[in-house]
Formats: sequence, C-alpha cells, structure tokens
Amino acid sequence: MRQEKFEPESNSNVLFVTAQCSNRCIMCCQPPQTENDLEFCFRRNVRLIESAPKDIEEVCVTGGEPTINRKMFLELIGKIRESLPETFIHVLSNGRNFRDGDFVRQIAELGGDRLIMGIPLHSDYEGDHDFIAGAKGAYRDTMWGLYNLADSNIPVELRIVICRQNCGRLPQLAEFIFKNLPFVSWVAFMAMEDTGWARDNHDLVWAEPEDYMKDLCCAADFLSGWGISTAFYNIPLCLIPESCRHFAERSISDWKTLFPESCSGCSLKDKCCGLFATSRSMFRGIRPV
Repeated sequence: MRQEKFEPESNSNVLFVTAQCSNRCIMCCQPPQTENDLEFCFRRNVRLIESAPKDIEEVCVTGGEPTINRKMFLELIGKIRESLPETFIHVLSNGRNFRDGDFVRQIAELGGDRLIMGIPLHSDYEGDHDFIAGAKGAYRDTMWGLYNLADSNIPVELRIVICRQNCGRLPQLAEFIFKNLPFVSWVAFMAMEDTGWARDNHDLVWAEPEDYMKDLCCAADFLSGWGISTAFYNIPLCLIPESCRHFAERSISDWKTLFPESCSGCSLKDKCCGLFATSRSMFRGIRPV
C-alpha cells in the first residue's frame, strides 16, 4: 500500500524509497524488483513530507533497501528533518551500506537525535545469516554497519525475523547479542508474514510460534535480564505464555491487522496485535483468552 497522505494518529506513516534491494531474503514479504523506481518514489516522498502535519510522531523510511542510492537517501533524510524537525525517523535497512563510516556520519549529522535504525540480524552464525539474506557477505557488511552506527551514536533496533532456519538458535542468538552488540537500543523478535517469498518458500521457511515459543521466551528473558529492551512483534497474545506477554507489542500496521472470528470473545483482543490480513496462513493455536 502506498499512502496518499500522512495521518497524525496512524501507526504506519511510511516513505517507500524503492523496491530494489541488495539482499534476497528467502522469507521477504515484499520481494525486491529490478526496475529503477528511485526518482519516481523520491518525488512522491517529497510531496508527502511537504504536506505532512507537523505533529506527526514518527515516519518510517523503508523499501526495498532505502540506502540503495546514498545521495538520494541523505537528501530525503535532510528534507524530513527540515520539514518535520520534531518527528522521529525510523529507517528500516538491511544495514549493509552502513559499513561505510563516512556515510553513517553524514546520516547522523542530518538526522540528529530523533533517528533510529531498524536492522535485521538473522543469526549469530554467518552461514545461516547469509543463506537467509540470500546474499554472500551480507553478515559481514551488516555487522560492520552495526558497529559504525554505534560509533556515531545512532540508536539501533535489532530485528530478528523468526523462520525455520534460525528458530532453533534463539537463546544462542540472544547470548551473541549480549556479548557482541550490547549497545542496541532494543531487540525485536518478529513472526513472519506469510506472503511474498515467505509464501513461495513456505515449506522451507515457515515456523509456528507454538514450536519456538519456549526458546523465544528463554532468549527474551535472558536479554531483558541483562537490561536489553526486548519485544515480540506480530505474535498474538494467545500464543504467548502469560509470563512473557509483557514483551508483546501491537506491531502490525492498522491497515494490515486482522482478527479471525474466533477472537471476537477474547478478553485480550484490545491489547493484541492480531494477525496479518495479507498472510495466507493463520498461526496454529489461535484461540480466545
């Protein structure tokens, strides 16, 4: 969905920069394209920024990979900050271009103290990360980028999309983050959206929350115990043990949220993220609480 205007009360004010990407993630919900859409998207995004209400709390900059063209990305960040000086800028990137320290320092200067980067880490093991990202060298680029972001004091939201390839190592991944990336602002464990390549590769990548919940709660308790803020995205509350429900966030965009008929009598519905309306599959075990 492409927005025609920003809404102050919306949780999904998005600037879509491009459908191009340097990764080919095997569970990508919005598979990358090769056409050059940068100029078209840039002009559209500038119009959105210039017409946006000044009290917008947050703008998400995403793609594809929004830093594919570094010059245009920097110009976009500058225009957001000029027009919306009090708005948080939440960039969703694979982090690979942040291996360039000069580029990161330019972003920090333009974005100021209301900027956060959402970066995926698929595994503590390089081979698994690169396999999931569909790109050799992705792990090294992303790790280098994470350290450059830390060096420039840019906050990082570390994102782990849970799939069959990484769900068995969530506690080990949590320990890796604590030892090697303790500077991250928070860690978000995310259930998949069953669309795009996740749908095409369903038998390869799909993982049910019921199957990995014990390891997920173990990982979250470990990180939280060491003072690293932790969240669960896209997982309905009925699938999370009561002792871990405080990690759950209402993470799905307004227009994508679906509640099945079975949720109508649930006492937790008002606090729950629900399901992706765009997903082909519904998680096993959905039930009213």
